[in-house]
Amino acid sequence: MKNLNLVFVALLFVCASPVQAQSVDEIISNYFENTGGYAKWGELKNIKMSAKVNQGGLEIPLEIVQTAEGRQYTKINFQGQVIMQGVFDGETLWGTNFQTMKAEKADAEATEIQKLEKNDFPESLYNYKTKGYNVELSGKETMDGTETFKVKLTKEPITVDGQKVENITYYFFDVESFVLLAVESEIKSGPAKGMISQSKMSDYQEVNGLYFPFKLTQGVKGQGGQAITLDAIELNVEVNEKDFAYPDGE
Repeated sequence: MKNLNLVFVALLFVCASPVQAQSVDEIISNYFENTGGYAKWGELKNIKMSAKVNQGGLEIPLEIVQTAEGRQYTKINFQGQVIMQGVFDGETLWGTNFQTMKAEKADAEATEIQKLEKNDFPESLYNYKTKGYNVELSGKETMDGTETFKVKLTKEPITVDGQKVENITYYFFDVESFVLLAVESEIKSGPAKGMISQSKMSDYQEVNGLYFPFKLTQGVKGQGGQAITLDAIELNVEVNEKDFAYPDGE
């Protein structure tokens, strides 16, 4: 009888594994379906966001563009000056140096990390299996009073300071609506190395049949964060190719 019980427990374990994997796929599928539909997300060519941040009572406008080819930029309008940050044309990652106010290329490691993310539009979780990523359910966690599913995404390792390190992101989905409420990952370099980067999303609104968060808070977990309010989102618009290009002569 004891051996029979052990066999029964083993069978339960074998049967439980695919159930957990299935539930993770259901969570991800429900998220995309509830925010517009998996097929419609796949039709996106680019996203253009108009936003603003508040710094010491001063409102700073932002323009953020992301494309299906992995190109991107953030354009900051500050006191009559245009400051480009996180610009990637598919090969070169660059931004404006705040001290010299001149364009400056990122180092080789940062550029290679950005190249790994070229196929992550519109979201890393979209078609994650095709990309070779792995997901697993890490249980439930309460986020600002709301119960969430905690999903762990593991992507290909990245190189930081010459060493290969794991590349893990945690996603937190509302257990009732499956809406994405937060994203967390470990900061791998810089003064905040080892801390947890956290982005929170709220105020989902419909744009051409897809739902996007119009309020974001980004920062280090447990230390508050920078609030970003989106004024408008445009989909599949014409983009200026010059905005992605590294300035000649810089």
